[in-house]
Amino acid sequence: MPDLSHEFGADLQAGPTGDLAVAEGAGLGRQRVLRRLLTNPGDYIWQPEYGAGLGRFVGSPAAPERIRAVVRSQIFREPAVARSPEPVVEVRADQQGRVFVAIRYADAESGETLSLNFRVGEQ
Repeated sequence: MPDLSHEFGADLQAGPTGDLAVAEGAGLGRQRVLRRLLTNPGDYIWQPEYGAGLGRFVGSPAAPERIRAVVRSQIFREPAVARSPEPVVEVRADQQGRVFVAIRYADAESGETLSLNFRVGEQ
C-alpha cells in the first residue's frame, strides 16, 4: 500500500491527479532510509530510539569514519535495505569541512540497486 510521498526537509507534493503524491516500492524505501539517517533520536515520541541523527555532526570537525559507522549501524534497521549484497557507504569531507555521503544498496523487495547521495547538514 502506498504512503504519502515526503522527501526529508521538503513540503508534501501534489500528485499527477492533483491530490497528494504517494510513494511506494523502492522510492518509498529510499525516503525511509533518508528519514532514518537524518532524524535525531528522541524526535519521534512513539519511537524514541529511532534515527541516526547525522545532523549532530554539523558544526563539528569532519569525522567521515564516525559518520560512516553511524550510517552502517542504522541502514539495516530499514526493511527496504537488502542484507546482500551489502550496502556500500562512502563518506568524504572536502577542504571546507563539508561532509558528503553516498550510499549504494539493493532494494529488499525488487533487488534493484539504488543510490542515495546527500550532504550532511543540507537537505
